[in-house]
Amino acid sequence: MIDLAPLWLTLKLAGLTTLILVVIGTPLAWVLARGRGWWKPVLEAVTALPLVLPPTVIGFYLLVTLSPSAPLGAVWRDVTGEALTFSFSGLVLASCLYSLPFMVQPLQAAFEGLGRAPLEAAASLRAGPWDAFFSVVLPLSARGYLTALVLSFAHTVGEFGVVLMVGGNIPGRTKVISIAIYEHVETLNYAQAHLWSGGMLVFSFVILLLVYGLNRRFPVHVS
Repeated sequence: MIDLAPLWLTLKLAGLTTLILVVIGTPLAWVLARGRGWWKPVLEAVTALPLVLPPTVIGFYLLVTLSPSAPLGAVWRDVTGEALTFSFSGLVLASCLYSLPFMVQPLQAAFEGLGRAPLEAAASLRAGPWDAFFSVVLPLSARGYLTALVLSFAHTVGEFGVVLMVGGNIPGRTKVISIAIYEHVETLNYAQAHLWSGGMLVFSFVILLLVYGLNRRFPVHVS
C-alpha cells in the first residue's frame, strides 16, 4: 500500500511556500525592475545565490541559523515552543529562501518588459501608485506571474538537499517526496522509488509543457 503522507506534505509545503513568495517576491521584483542604483547588481546577486550555491551549503547555513542555540532559532522556540530545525515551519522558511529566485526573476522580467508608458498613461488619468499597480501592472504582468507561480511551486516540490539538511526525515512532519525516494533507494525498495520518481518525472514534464505552452500562446505586449 502506498503511503500518501509524503505527497500531501509536499503539496502543502509547495503551496504555502509559493503563497509566501508571491507576497515577498512582488515588491522585491518591482524594486529590482525599477532600481538604477549601485545596489541593484548586489541585490540581484544575493537574490540569485540559491541558483548557484549547492543545496547542502544553503542547508548547512540554515541549519546553523535556525538551530535553538542561534538567536533566530531561540526566539522562535521561545514564542512557539518548538524548534525551527527538523520541523515543518523550518522547511517552509528554507523553501522560501531556496525558491526565491524562481519567483523574483520572472516577475522582474515581466515588470521590466512593461516599460514606463503604461504607468505614465495611468498617472495622466490621475491613478495613484497602488491603483496603477493593481489595475495596470498586474494585468499586463499576468504571464510573468503565471510563470513565477508555476516554477516556484514545481521547484519546491523537487527540493532535496535543503529539506534533508533542515528537516531531516520525520514521517508526517518533514518527509516529503524527494526524501521518501531517497529512503526507498537506501532500503533497496526500488518498486516504491520507481513509483515516486516516475510521478515526479511526469509532473516536471507537465509543468514545463504548461509554462512553455502558455508563453507561446500569450505573447508579451509592450507599450
